Amino acid sequence: MPAPADRPANGRAHVWRRVVTTVVVAAVLWALYSLGSQVDWTAVGEALGTLPWWSPPLLVALLLLRQLLSSAPLARVVEGLGWRRALHNEMAANLVATLAPPPSDLVLRVGMFRSWRIDPVDGMAGVTLTTVVFWGVRFLAPVLGLGVLAIRGIELHEWWFAIASLGIAAAILVALTLVVRSERWAHTLGRLGARIVTRFGRPADGAEWAAAVGGFRERVSESYRRHLMPSIALGLGGVVAEGLILLASLRLVGVGASLSTVEILGVFLLLYPLTILPFLGFGVLDAALIAAWLTDTPAVPEATLVAGTLVWRAVSLGGTLVIGALSLAWWRWSMRRAAAATG
Repeated sequence: MPAPADRPANGRAHVWRRVVTTVVVAAVLWALYSLGSQVDWTAVGEALGTLPWWSPPLLVALLLLRQLLSSAPLARVVEGLGWRRALHNEMAANLVATLAPPPSDLVLRVGMFRSWRIDPVDGMAGVTLTTVVFWGVRFLAPVLGLGVLAIRGIELHEWWFAIASLGIAAAILVALTLVVRSERWAHTLGRLGARIVTRFGRPADGAEWAAAVGGFRERVSESYRRHLMPSIALGLGGVVAEGLILLASLRLVGVGASLSTVEILGVFLLLYPLTILPFLGFGVLDAALIAAWLTDTPAVPEATLVAGTLVWRAVSLGGTLVIGALSLAWWRWSMRRAAAATG
């Protein structure tokens, strides 16, 4: 509980947090309005009408590939979980996190772990570890994009963006390594995290945070050593699969070879850190991608690019929620069946 003298400061931090959130939301809405007001929506509709009948199976297959690769690190880290259960845990939690306030998704994850006879503390330690690793992967993607764009030549601003992203990824993974390999660093970073959270208006006890980070270290240290590099590789594979969904969506609505595969995938990987924004950068990332592609290949009709990104978002965001709903329904059905068998 903060001291009375701290409450005004916490109140000010809470106000500033709301101001920042409002500014971010306003910027996203402005970007969406600016993009939408300049688009020929009739031409977009015509491009969407050219989608072949076999598009859904292809796009769903790519979406499942992405989800399997994205959930594979959790399956590796949590002993006894397996890929199928890891997929259900990730997808159902994503659905609940989208539709309900926190910590509803964490409550669901814990319930799932318990129903599968997996220690929920071990399960949540694995979730925390794989989440931190994915944050590193998010900022490693531009380096991979730089390698793809090297085929057509790299511009100076692309170099700087990839270098900055690599620095952020390195900082995340170095901090994780310090926590896992050193008990002293784990306690130090735990107390530092408590101070940062308290400064932003949410009081936190430094000793409790230090103990929690120390407990996390004990549970994941062995998994970290064995699974860090495979988890990074699988995470990058999931990002590439996401890029393949985007590539397929653009080709299916009529974006031809004048906009090369190298340009589509390379720019997507380079700009992938923008998924840190709400709804995976919806609106902002889309506008940045289209602007970059039109700069490189001005002859490509903007309407087809917009149509392709709409298909990609429908599959990537909407399809993920559908899979999450199916995962949650399957888990509840299996729970009822197990209760009926034992009752």
